Amino acid sequence: MIDHIGIPVSDYPRSKQFYQQVLATLGAQLLMEPTPEQTVDGHYAAGFGRGHKPTFWIAPGDVGTHLHVAFTTDTRASVDAFYQAALAAGARDNGAPGLRPHYHPNYYGAFVLDPDGHNIEAVCHREAD
Repeated sequence: MIDHIGIPVSDYPRSKQFYQQVLATLGAQLLMEPTPEQTVDGHYAAGFGRGHKPTFWIAPGDVGTHLHVAFTTDTRASVDAFYQAALAAGARDNGAPGLRPHYHPNYYGAFVLDPDGHNIEAVCHREAD
């Protein structure tokens, strides 16, 4: 249902590097980086995704309000890899990988706080690998 989402970041180069490392564990990569001349607000932006279409964007902006973004993946192992890569890239723990049965019996997720405090999650809805 969601085509794409964008979040503000306080340090664009730091956040770009963070998301390149972390999203690679979910099979996503930097797909597009428009120049300031190509964006509405005159800043760089980075679009990440799988295939050819960016679905997650970052750009410099006011990070006064922290957001929650959940990335879906097909295996619990990739949720674990996401969590470890995020911590290695400087994220803070906000919920170690594990089942969250209060959502549904197979909800396996991990939560971290990115460099700006956004709550970033990886989730697998399938049964154990």
